[in-house]
Amino acid sequence: MKKVLLSMGLLLFVTAAFAQNEKYQKAMEQGISQLNSAKSGEDLQAASASFERIANAEKSQWLPFYYAALAKIWMGFAVPNEQKDDLANQADAMLTKADELSPNNAEVYIAQNMTSTIHMLVDPQTRWQTYGAKGGEALAKAKKLDENNPRIYFLEGQGVFGMPEQFGGGKAKAKPLFEKSVALFDTYKPKNDLMPTWGKKDAADMLEKCK
Repeated sequence: MKKVLLSMGLLLFVTAAFAQNEKYQKAMEQGISQLNSAKSGEDLQAASASFERIANAEKSQWLPFYYAALAKIWMGFAVPNEQKDDLANQADAMLTKADELSPNNAEVYIAQNMTSTIHMLVDPQTRWQTYGAKGGEALAKAKKLDENNPRIYFLEGQGVFGMPEQFGGGKAKAKPLFEKSVALFDTYKPKNDLMPTWGKKDAADMLEKCK
């Protein structure tokens, strides 16, 4: 009888765990779809809030914090300068939580590069030395962990594209980076269905601008 009760208890535990995992999977899939289809700042804010709710319910998962931050990052690139720092700070706070749950994660470092870029864009001339270096360090860490991640070379290309030619930037220097990014997107395989896949169209669009 004791063995039967133990077996039943184990079965109930496994069933509950499976149901919880299925609920998390479905919520994340819906959130990612919401993020990818966002057309406005309000849509991105709603997506970020959805991921924050998931993160608060699933405290051991890093991806909800990552996606909540990513929505803020995409907002940060679009808003006026006076709003950029606040959104980048919000994203940084979420990425800190993601980093605590998943240390040495290339995708987190890639996102940290983007928050540094948003901070820098507020005043590039005075902030480049601080935030440009910080963003470069984040990408270097990401490359050591996942050198075939296409998002790394897309962001590197953007940085070079926006840099004056006299400082080593411009279309000609950026083009090989975008080419590498586009090529890697064709072969790069995410570890699971919830992992980031963004950037392919953006890299292809930037490559066209370099031609």
